[in-house]
Amino acid sequence: MTVADERQLSFYHTHTGLRLDVVYKQDGVFLDSALEEINAFLSDFRTGDIVEMDPELLDLIYDVRASLGSDGTYQIISAYRSPKTNEMLRNRSASSGVAKKSHHILGEAIDVRLEGVKTAQLRDAALRMQRGGVGYYEKSDFVHMDTGRVRRW
Repeated sequence: MTVADERQLSFYHTHTGLRLDVVYKQDGVFLDSALEEINAFLSDFRTGDIVEMDPELLDLIYDVRASLGSDGTYQIISAYRSPKTNEMLRNRSASSGVAKKSHHILGEAIDVRLEGVKTAQLRDAALRMQRGGVGYYEKSDFVHMDTGRVRRW
């Protein structure tokens, strides 16, 4: 087996300070134990609730990173959000951009930075993929990616 047969991601959670380095796919097959680790890592850090994250989201962020020639660590701002957390964030600020039916609630979205890459470059790479929604939050310095329909904001 060669390294090319493995897909690996590295994460740093900005709210918990935890790190995760994991091979999540081998020879085209998602690894159940790795997905469980990732689901726990990307859980709602406010409530502890866990959901199955969309494995296609992992492939999306892997491919975005690879397209940039990077093997860097993704800094996680937000991944899964329970309905309770999502509603709390929506109520906190009417202008926050938190959608009522957010893909975060479905485990289909992630808000990230990629170490060593400007967020504008990360946004552009995600947009080139044409594989879901891409939001750019310049002031907060992060990019939203999801596996919903192709759109941008």
